[in-house]
Amino acid sequence: MGKIKILVVEDEIIIADNICKTLEDLNYKVFEPVINYSEALASIENIKPDICILDIQLSGKKTGIDLAKKINSEYKFPIIFLTANADAETLNKAKEVSPNAYLVKPFSKNELYTSIELAISNYAKKALKVDQKAVFVKEKGGFSKIKFEDILFIKSDHVYVEIMLTNHKKIISRISLNEISEKLSSCFQRIHRGYIINLHYLDKVKQDAVLVSHYEIPIGKKYREDLMKTMNLS
Repeated sequence: MGKIKILVVEDEIIIADNICKTLEDLNYKVFEPVINYSEALASIENIKPDICILDIQLSGKKTGIDLAKKINSEYKFPIIFLTANADAETLNKAKEVSPNAYLVKPFSKNELYTSIELAISNYAKKALKVDQKAVFVKEKGGFSKIKFEDILFIKSDHVYVEIMLTNHKKIISRISLNEISEKLSSCFQRIHRGYIINLHYLDKVKQDAVLVSHYEIPIGKKYREDLMKTMNLS
């Protein structure tokens, strides 16, 4: 799993450098910060970031709000707005762009981390509303749309999940099993603390395991009764 790539757009160099240093400490992939609209577009084309931390008020004719509109219309990745003492009119314009999170200066390392995770989560939830037959998940290079019908099962792996597809390819995404379960349709059911299965591909129910397209997956004791009821086997 590649590191999440973050672009910082901030015209105050000291603040930008401090943000980048903190992001590196948090194990994100960081690039040279940029200070205005045109530099940001060039950097986006070059590095293809996964997320942008963007000051609302930038130097030059075009603001951070203008850049956010451009990102939303053409590049489509999460945006975190940096705010300080912006006036009410500016903040109202910022809301119209629907950023995925806000970060108020000055902020702590923990607040920075939380805003990034919140932005990614909010973006994925917003994307899901576009298509209720699929889920958008974060992987290397951006967000990928996965159709429900292409998923066999999902396995928890610490802070990641492994999504096994019908073509037997595996997608790894940085999201918890609980979080992704909220994005799935009713054809998915949790059968173990570490597994969610697609019931459409359930071939056999055994005493302590199920077969999903020839994959044997354990059933947790506390989940077995619910599965039996769902399948009308109780």
